Amino acid sequence: MEHVHQWMDNLPFPAVVTDAAGIIESCNLLFAEMFGGASMGVPLPSLFQSWDEQDGGVHVAKADGRTYLLLCGDLKREANDHRMYIVTESGCVHRLQEKVSDLEQELDALMEISNDVIFITDRDGVTLKVNSAIQHFTGFPRQCYISHNVRDLVERGLLRTSITLKVLEQKKTINYIYSSSYFTDHKRFAIGVPIFDEAGDIKKVITNVRDLTELNHFYNKLKEAQQLNDQYRKELEKLKTRRVDPDIVLASKCMVDIYDMAERIADVDATVLILGETGVGKDVLARYLYRASSRSEKGEFIKINCGAIPHDLLESELFGYEPGAFTGASRAGKPGLFELADQGVLFLDEVGELPLSLQVKLLRVLQEKQIQRIGSTRPKNVDVRLIAATNRDLKQMVKKGEFREDLYYRLNVLPISIPPLRERKEDILPLVASVLGKLNKQYKMAKSFDRSVEWFFSRYPWPGNVRELTNLIERLILTVPSSVITVEDLPPEYREQERQSPATSAFTRVMTLKEAAEIAEREILAIAVQKFHSTYKIAEELGTSQATIVRKLKKYNL
Repeated sequence: MEHVHQWMDNLPFPAVVTDAAGIIESCNLLFAEMFGGASMGVPLPSLFQSWDEQDGGVHVAKADGRTYLLLCGDLKREANDHRMYIVTESGCVHRLQEKVSDLEQELDALMEISNDVIFITDRDGVTLKVNSAIQHFTGFPRQCYISHNVRDLVERGLLRTSITLKVLEQKKTINYIYSSSYFTDHKRFAIGVPIFDEAGDIKKVITNVRDLTELNHFYNKLKEAQQLNDQYRKELEKLKTRRVDPDIVLASKCMVDIYDMAERIADVDATVLILGETGVGKDVLARYLYRASSRSEKGEFIKINCGAIPHDLLESELFGYEPGAFTGASRAGKPGLFELADQGVLFLDEVGELPLSLQVKLLRVLQEKQIQRIGSTRPKNVDVRLIAATNRDLKQMVKKGEFREDLYYRLNVLPISIPPLRERKEDILPLVASVLGKLNKQYKMAKSFDRSVEWFFSRYPWPGNVRELTNLIERLILTVPSSVITVEDLPPEYREQERQSPATSAFTRVMTLKEAAEIAEREILAIAVQKFHSTYKIAEELGTSQATIVRKLKKYNL
């Protein structure tokens, strides 16, 4: 008991403990001072002139003209039921009431600021609070809702539907979209949230209703702006591509992806290794990388074919030489291609043809950014981006000891592989149209190809790739006298190929009849798109409807 007294004496307010019958058994010093110490063993209510019991274990009592508030709680002591009372003067209650009143005012102000409807009910659905925004949503002022049950409000027509009722029925948060106004068809978004007590029962329901009309308006405007921005971006990319190199033809997805990547890496200085068969356009891509980069404004694009220069002259071409470095050398000396390409790009075509002795020197340049002329004892700094290309398998050459492994990894930082023309047939007819237009302009002619030639072009495997295609077109333009070139005008070797394998170039593997039909259908549509510039005209020529043509073109991405 002494321990209990010490504990109670530490409390900052009067406290008393009674048994189940209300007889005082112990109290702290603050309580004893209130009643002069004569309180032990007497009923607690007898110390007050009045004693009123309220809900929730709260008692209001009066003594000596003062009003007290007693908060009661059960207390277990020695297996017997006891009660403990905390005593405070009514002044504290008054201050608490003022605080509650202030909070109520703040809540009302916050609710009125919102443009959303805020609707609060008790556990029975009776409206406790609602802000003025409800008049905008329903046409009725807030006073029509306060203290009314939402069921009655729905029956009377003041509410079209009630999210509160759904929350009370399902005992969970409810989201709902509906038209809550009698005067407009605007969409509203409502969310009802239950507030639970300690027993897990719903104590209150808070509903928020928002008008989605303005949000939808802004969303649509933003979506339109994004679509317009994407359109402008695509147009700018096309314009930039044309500005950099108007001769580049990109129709197949693989080539578009390659040049998109080239655009991204144009302004980095990492070495690029372009791989692909002879004639696929490795030098075109290398020039594009140069023209799309800031180096095009500071330095030159220098190209050298490593397989076209004798090995004993290649070193002096690349690195230059000092006066009198060797017999026959110029008295003034000569700068190498690395020096000429300073701040620009050096393109080493057919880099797989470099002799091993020069591979060592090239590796040193890549590592140290320095070159040394033949006959010189002093290195010279160079700022050159290196682009290399080859049609050979450098990995296999490394295994055979024909190419240095360390140089291979130095060159292979950004590899780009260009597929052969036979693997990107979508590019064939656009390339034909581009080359034909350029050559007609160059030679002041007006030649054209009929469908049979275009069909041949789209099916031929083109082992020489773009270079072979370009050469054949130029040959036909210059040698065929008629203005319209037919398949009969093809050179003998190509006519023989056409007669011997009229379809094998289009179908290079066993496939289903449906796949074969789709390939043939796509090639015919591709030819028609190049020849006719209207879907109505294409439909007329192919004997079908315009709607079918539009659907097929979309299917084959033409």
